Amino acid sequence: MPQFPERIALAPGLSVSRLVCGLWQVADIEKDGRTIDPEHGADALQAYAKAGFDTFDMADHYGSAEIITGHLLRRYSAGPERPVAFTKWCPEPGPMTRDVVRRGVEERLDRLGVEKVDLLQFHWWTFEHPAWLDALHEMQAMKEEGLIGALGLTNFDAAHLGLALADGIEIASNQVSFSLIDRRAAGDLSALCQTKGVKLLAYGTLCGGFLSEKWLGKAEPETIPDWSRSKYKRFIDAAGGWAVYQGILAAASEIARKHGVSVSNVASRWVLEHPAVAATIIGARLGENEHRDDNLKVFTFRLDEEDKTLLGNAFAASTPIPGDCGDEYRKPPFLTASGDLSHHLAAIPSVYTAVAVPGREDCMRVSSGSIWEPLAGYSRAVRVGERILVSGTTATHGSDRCVAPGDPGAQTTYILDKIAASIAALGGSMEDVVRTRIYLKDAAQWEPVSRAHGRFFSEILPANTLIQAGALIGDYEVEIEAEAVVTGK
Repeated sequence: MPQFPERIALAPGLSVSRLVCGLWQVADIEKDGRTIDPEHGADALQAYAKAGFDTFDMADHYGSAEIITGHLLRRYSAGPERPVAFTKWCPEPGPMTRDVVRRGVEERLDRLGVEKVDLLQFHWWTFEHPAWLDALHEMQAMKEEGLIGALGLTNFDAAHLGLALADGIEIASNQVSFSLIDRRAAGDLSALCQTKGVKLLAYGTLCGGFLSEKWLGKAEPETIPDWSRSKYKRFIDAAGGWAVYQGILAAASEIARKHGVSVSNVASRWVLEHPAVAATIIGARLGENEHRDDNLKVFTFRLDEEDKTLLGNAFAASTPIPGDCGDEYRKPPFLTASGDLSHHLAAIPSVYTAVAVPGREDCMRVSSGSIWEPLAGYSRAVRVGERILVSGTTATHGSDRCVAPGDPGAQTTYILDKIAASIAALGGSMEDVVRTRIYLKDAAQWEPVSRAHGRFFSEILPANTLIQAGALIGDYEVEIEAEAVVTGK
């Protein structure tokens, strides 16, 4: 058995363990208000580091995890022996000015006690608020300044990862849920990552402990008090239920017996063998249930064709988890520990404000704030009774910048986010859309535009017109207008 985990280059000059220690449980330990002594916590992390598990993942909301890791890092001088620290910045949507972003990043630097964050990962709650691009461009500038080593994302779907890349952001990684139960990352996201050189960091690989011998052949639990396990039970339910999960678990158990390893090793190995995956994230409980020796067994075997066929047959009985990676935070069925997040998302300020049209009791409108709207005499969208009419929309960010020039698929994603925000501000949703019209600069670009349109509307299926417009102004490759009918709202 190897002494240490395998390593991989996540970005130039950034070598990481393929088994990353996740520190999310620090917040769970500290939920009663008591904090872990940072030196004692650093002792526990140092034991992991000495065993080769020297890469740690945390976030701004993982209790005092950043502070504990900072105490660990101070024990090392700069060099290859120094542990690697990933953290995340998860701001509430709102204007992402230079000062706002700099404060968020500098707080990470201060808590970690470092001059440069090895990997800073960014999470955004709703793409209908476009300031996420402002935040990433400011973070890109701070990367060039030397305050951020590598930029990562967390819980981004393929479309918005592609949009960030097309808009010039240098992304090293995307941290997403990926397991034998939740296989969404194996689709479009992995394909994009392999094409663009982005690596996946996989969490939830053991489904909160459900992918272990402990649950094989066991009856479905009636209640689950543990917050993490309750989250992954929702994934099991969405994938077809307890019987389907037991089928996947039985297949993993048979493979585990064949190779002389644990079910957890098989679950991790399956994820690690995907070419786009750099590492899986395992929970570190600071001295409790460390299982380091067992985790190392993941590097003692590989899955053969017989193993993959056995798992494939078990997968065939399951229901694919709906949507793409990260959708659980932004739309039903909200497969998170908190369950339904609609109240949280509804509380996020809209980028648009609806105003009444003077003299028309049944008419409301929203504007983008463009200087051209009052000069030219148009609105972003207008609601008349139950109808919402959205003007032809381009990938204009702010007042005048074209997003993702030359990439019609990425521009379509950005445009449809703007349309969704416009309709939401007027009391509707994308599910209410009954018609779209798409105008293309180049008819040969119909496929990436259609695929991006399908990610939003594959279940809604509005009527559609696709038109080659020819000379759209500037760097715009596509323009879209929409109509929605809102009933009972």
